[in-house]
Amino acid sequence: MPIGGPTGGHVLRGAIRGQRRRVVSASLLGMTHQACEALVPVVIGAAIDTAVATGSTPALVRWLLVLGVLFLVLSTCYRTSARIAEGAGEHAAHRLRLELGARVLDPRGGADANRLPGALTSIATNDARRVGSVATVLPYGCAAIAALVVSAVALLRISVPLGLLVLLGIPPLLWLGHRISRPLERRSEAEQESAAHASGVAADLVSGLRVLKGMGAESAAVARYRTTSQDSLAAALRAARSRAGHEGALLALTGVFIAVIGITGAYLAMRGSISVGDLVAAVGLAQFLLGPFQLLAYANAEFAQARASARRIAEVLASPAAVDGGERAPDGTAAGHVRLRDVRLGSLRGVDLDLPAGSLTGVVTRDPAVAHDLLLALARETDPADGRVELDGVPLTELDPDRLRRSVLVAPHDADLFESSLLENVRAGADGTGTPAVDAALSASTADEVALLLPDGADTVLAERGRSLSGGQRQRVALARALAADRTVLVLHDPTTAVDTVTESRIAARLRDVRQGRTTVLITTSPALLAVTDRVVVLDGGTVAAEGAHTALVAGDETYRAAVLG
Repeated sequence: MPIGGPTGGHVLRGAIRGQRRRVVSASLLGMTHQACEALVPVVIGAAIDTAVATGSTPALVRWLLVLGVLFLVLSTCYRTSARIAEGAGEHAAHRLRLELGARVLDPRGGADANRLPGALTSIATNDARRVGSVATVLPYGCAAIAALVVSAVALLRISVPLGLLVLLGIPPLLWLGHRISRPLERRSEAEQESAAHASGVAADLVSGLRVLKGMGAESAAVARYRTTSQDSLAAALRAARSRAGHEGALLALTGVFIAVIGITGAYLAMRGSISVGDLVAAVGLAQFLLGPFQLLAYANAEFAQARASARRIAEVLASPAAVDGGERAPDGTAAGHVRLRDVRLGSLRGVDLDLPAGSLTGVVTRDPAVAHDLLLALARETDPADGRVELDGVPLTELDPDRLRRSVLVAPHDADLFESSLLENVRAGADGTGTPAVDAALSASTADEVALLLPDGADTVLAERGRSLSGGQRQRVALARALAADRTVLVLHDPTTAVDTVTESRIAARLRDVRQGRTTVLITTSPALLAVTDRVVVLDGGTVAAEGAHTALVAGDETYRAAVLG
């Protein structure tokens, strides 16, 4: 999907446009329901004048049959309209969630910039639901307007002054309702921002719960969340007060308007300008009008909140891409030769690095920021400010990010596991490769030994983010997933930091065999992994400080020896 452009108005219109048929059908049925509701007091008034006042039993039976048909039609239309309208809202929200998911997962990135995962989740759930609700609310609004029009026509038939009073009074009431909803819209937006931030902080704290416990920082974390939650509560209360004030003001205006209609009708009846039946019909219509006005107040409040949510959704959909999209695809028989030419990105200060096709290269750095920025450059999550990264002589900026990642896989240190079986987690990276590749990956990472310790073996369902496994077990499964992908170029960042030394040595030996003939980069300080590499490159101060065989660097480079063995 194209990135950039949508506004809150586009999002709202898109939600309705995507459900046009359902919205139109629900609106027509709702209008029929409300028109029949409006006709009920008119029919009762006619029955009083033509049947009750005259004592005509046949006329009374006829009017009762008419009333029965009206109630049958209005009840059927109401149930059907409500079902269709609710379905339209759910479908609209679902479509928005798909669009947000596609934007967040877009290979060009950028949607998650300065947004916590919990905040994005809140936008994709609460805000999408509120915007989707416009497809539900619109038919109710149309039905309410139809009720007002039918009531005005009926009152015109009874008395021209009564009809004109309704026709001339409705537009100012609708305008005032729109003006009153402005503060609610502003406060709803602030409430949603605060709620999303609170959700993001909560998700952030839960994901780092073990680390916080290990540091003894639970009290600080609880204090942080309490402050955030209190801010969210204060914003929610302000929005609730605004909504209560909005609805109260509209009900007060509506009450005054209905009272004026009733008083006018009573005055006309006292003067003999309208009959008793007409008076009953006028009073009944005046009372009935409370329902449509309440529907309009509800619709107005929902639209106000939906507009605030639509702006938040539009901000995500319009987020600028982290990288400019290229259009070329890597050669299907790509050799996997990676070259960094004077790359400057964050902590990288003019890095020149040649990674020959089929090589197994170790990269050592004591600065986590350097490792992080190198991963960003190789994964093309961020393009260098200067210099360029090439794959088989082609700059990565010319390659489509999605197609590039089918040839180059960068596996970060903190890779998460899915809430599915161990085997499905590994197969998630296999990209259509057969069982032999998965089996080889399980063996090379020793994840097959992890499976043997689980109740149902490789079919055991893991907890969210693999929390049912130890840190070392999670790393071995994540490594198996990366190996099973069988990419031409594989970059691994500290894949064995939580694994015991004996297992790490076995992984190192098997890793070389399973990646034979394909380009592999190990960003690590593990002596076991570095010992099986063809060459080691040392990055210090954001530049290449040394390179050579692991044994030679251990023997002749004190800085390297301190980083790896110290």
